[in-house]
Amino acid sequence: MNHDHPLDRRAFLRVGSVGLGAVLLGACRASTPPVAAPGSSSTSAPSPTTSAAAPVTSSATDGLPGFDEFASTVRVLADDELWLVESSGIPSHNMMVGITSWQQQVPIPQPYSGANAWQIPARPTLAATPISAKTSLYRGAIALAVNGVPIFNALNNRGDDAYLAGELDQWGGHSGRADDYHYHIAPLHLQSIVGNTKPIAYALDGFPLYGTTEPDGSAVTGLDEYNGHFDAPGRYHYHGTRTYPYINGGLRGVVHVAGDQVDPQPVTRPFRPDGTALGGATITAFKATGQDAYRLEYSLADHTGLVEYTIEGAAVRFVFTDPTGPVRTETYTRTGT
Repeated sequence: MNHDHPLDRRAFLRVGSVGLGAVLLGACRASTPPVAAPGSSSTSAPSPTTSAAAPVTSSATDGLPGFDEFASTVRVLADDELWLVESSGIPSHNMMVGITSWQQQVPIPQPYSGANAWQIPARPTLAATPISAKTSLYRGAIALAVNGVPIFNALNNRGDDAYLAGELDQWGGHSGRADDYHYHIAPLHLQSIVGNTKPIAYALDGFPLYGTTEPDGSAVTGLDEYNGHFDAPGRYHYHGTRTYPYINGGLRGVVHVAGDQVDPQPVTRPFRPDGTALGGATITAFKATGQDAYRLEYSLADHTGLVEYTIEGAAVRFVFTDPTGPVRTETYTRTGT
């Protein structure tokens, strides 16, 4: 995390309860982040539809609209430069069911907190040269859903559409190499929770991503190749769509990219050997069986296989039941949690 702008937590207003469910909302200068003038330098210029918007004062409880609907699982901190979002990356909805192309990874809570929190610019600025997700950003997240789940490029690290490849569950997500759950398409189901007026996600350049309608409920028209456009006052935002690119098709805002991903962003560390593709398997069920305990079921050749696992501090204990009957137990220790 960039520590050039230390947080003054004394200026925050606490909303909610103690723990991960608490939400700390800073005194933000814009209820919906205003569009700064295009370009990443200090030279300003008008936006394509209007002159650069000045910051709009809002109350300290406004925060980043959308995240407030998930106050029990997401924590938001702010200063004058950044919004910092903390979560476990585990959504309240079910996961994994429906995947037909599975690498045998499972959802494990992630330490997206403290110095490993998500960073969202408080005052996003349009870049002189946007970054297309068709040719770049194959690694790491490009947006963060308001339920605290990261969103990756719609194209996987091989450049294939992850949705069309059968890699995603019924909610548009799956677990990556670090057993980190994330979406690859827009979580449009969140629109029924946050409503039309709030974003369902924020791109890591700071611009909001709304659902399939405008905030006023009207139809979405005139999207650019990044799945975004300007509203009447000249503010830029993205939309989720049911067809490619599904989410923000890149980043129109200023970001720093290193190693083909937005930098900085939280680190997730694999703690067990690589999973391998299990051809012909379909994930049929997933549920929590206790405190930090989960059970995943899959079908393969008309037989049922199981992955049962329990998280105890830094240790994760797995019990694998092969569809043909053999059972094996493995325990791994996570680092940096």
